[in-house]
Amino acid sequence: MIRRDFLLGACAAGFAAGLPSSSLQKESSAGLTFGFSDVTAAAGIQFRHNNGGYGGKFLPETLGSGCAFLDYDSDGWQDILLINGMDWAGHKRQRSTLKLYRNNRNGTFTDVTRSAGLDIEMYGMGVAVGDFNNDGFEDIFVSCVGQSRLFRNSGKGTFVDVTRSSGLFGHQGFSTSALWLDYDRDGLLDLFVCNYVRWSPEHDVFCSLDGTHKSYCTPEAYRGDTCWLFHNRGDGTFEDVTAASGIFDTSSKSLGVAMFDYDQDGWPDLLVANDTQPNKLYRNLKNGKFKDVAVEAGLAFSTEGKARAGMGVDIGDFENSGKLGVAITNFDNEMTGLYRVSAPGVFDDISMLSGIGSASRNTLGFGCMFLDVDLDGLLDLTVANGHIDETVRNIRGNTGYAQSPQLFLNRGGGKFRDVAGEVGGGFAAPKVGRGLAYGDFDRDGDLDVLMTTNNGPAYLYRNDQISHPRSIRFQLQGVKSNRDAIGAVVRIFYDGQSQIRMVRGGSSYLSQSELPLTFGLGPRDKIDRVVIDWPSGRNEEFKDLRADRSYKCLETKGIEAQQGF
Repeated sequence: MIRRDFLLGACAAGFAAGLPSSSLQKESSAGLTFGFSDVTAAAGIQFRHNNGGYGGKFLPETLGSGCAFLDYDSDGWQDILLINGMDWAGHKRQRSTLKLYRNNRNGTFTDVTRSAGLDIEMYGMGVAVGDFNNDGFEDIFVSCVGQSRLFRNSGKGTFVDVTRSSGLFGHQGFSTSALWLDYDRDGLLDLFVCNYVRWSPEHDVFCSLDGTHKSYCTPEAYRGDTCWLFHNRGDGTFEDVTAASGIFDTSSKSLGVAMFDYDQDGWPDLLVANDTQPNKLYRNLKNGKFKDVAVEAGLAFSTEGKARAGMGVDIGDFENSGKLGVAITNFDNEMTGLYRVSAPGVFDDISMLSGIGSASRNTLGFGCMFLDVDLDGLLDLTVANGHIDETVRNIRGNTGYAQSPQLFLNRGGGKFRDVAGEVGGGFAAPKVGRGLAYGDFDRDGDLDVLMTTNNGPAYLYRNDQISHPRSIRFQLQGVKSNRDAIGAVVRIFYDGQSQIRMVRGGSSYLSQSELPLTFGLGPRDKIDRVVIDWPSGRNEEFKDLRADRSYKCLETKGIEAQQGF
């Protein structure tokens, strides 16, 4: 709970800084209108990530694993999936599997991993959730070191490993983030998978800081690897179209990926965050092929022309201008990059102007996500931080291994302020943060936060609104489009203002947020209209929708209000 004295302190700080009255209102409300509660234990989430570390200093041990909000049983409540690693061969100490938690609809979860058929060991990294066979139940792809896995949802509370029958078996690598998208708009979800470097335990490189003791290598010690693109044939199998699509590039060292409509032509494009290599922006040419335009777009390098250590990535219209902005997390002393459109198809890095740059200079960021945490209608930015090497204190005095997450509250005008230390719930406590996802698990209309840590616990933070702002939620279901409506763009309009969201997987780092869309409305009790651009190309509009409702939108069939969220 956030106390009244926080409000007084925020006001005093605002006057001392000479902020304009509009900023003062935002600053004071930032400390009062919401707070976080750590409900991990109370919710029944008992999980600890295993990176397999035994002293061998294998590169995958540094990168952690992801998490997801998903509705695997299609009951309208968000469940939780946590990805796990495992012990290395020859150094077995414990059995570690991913964990699936079913939402009990009362603030608690039940571990259903075994009964769901997911009690399987793998060195898991990332997760992508999507209904690839359009049967109404969300399927799961888990990216791994070695053989990644595809699990088909049976619709009966269980999953079937279809990696071999789907044609994905044999594609082995150091796979990281992944997402589902319908890149050819045929109504079937295709699969994009990032790969980091060419590494295996048998070909591990000896790196050392002192010439004697082994340390974790930097990515420069290894050759890069290409991302993969798999086309959905519609019969339960996938075709590797990596080379034919123009995605093939063995120089990449990819960790994060996000989809968005970069050129606003109605076709999904892909932004890939690379570590020590230029980022990639794959523009969809609408003929099954992509072209990398990251250099022209201003997203490939830093403002100094250097390739940074891109980790996580997210896309969002944080200025409500109708133009999507970009966030990319990087290594310490590189800052989180925040980009906005300066000309058609061109981005400028405004991280220093926004206040995010200086605040993130001494952090190493992984997961990042835009979300309207205080429901005021402006997208805020959350970042999970943590270093890759526990000996970092011996190297740099200003950087620690465990680091505080950051919550950059959007003050308007392209300005942000880190309020992580004010939201409570232990959110700002230093962690070795990695994956980050959001979802309204308790269906109260605001977005809760799920975070993973490397070789440590997961955290579930419940978002508690104090001033009771309004929100509106939309759950889309495609008919001609893919059933999950991934790629659909939703715009709401009210009082001469607008907001935009896209239904999408991926983003952040190794993780997946919920598919339903949440718009914060502040004190407003309705919106004038909503416009939905479906992936199929169909456009639909609905007017005069009340706040504090969730609306189910079925392509070509209309819209239906649910009671509450």
